[in-house]
Amino acid sequence: MSKKLRITYVKSAIGYNEKQKATIRALGFRKLNQTVELEDNPAIRGMVNKVSHLVTVEEEE
Repeated sequence: MSKKLRITYVKSAIGYNEKQKATIRALGFRKLNQTVELEDNPAIRGMVNKVSHLVTVEEEE
């Protein structure tokens, strides 16, 4: 069974560069404090790593 990541957008991207804002959008976030569940794969991990200061991550089975 594939793992899931529960990612929550906790800090605003205002004041950060456009690439980080685009990454937040690409992860599926629209509003602050929104939570999304995504498959755990290297692409998603890389995106989360780039904006780790703006999100929190929980691993699920």
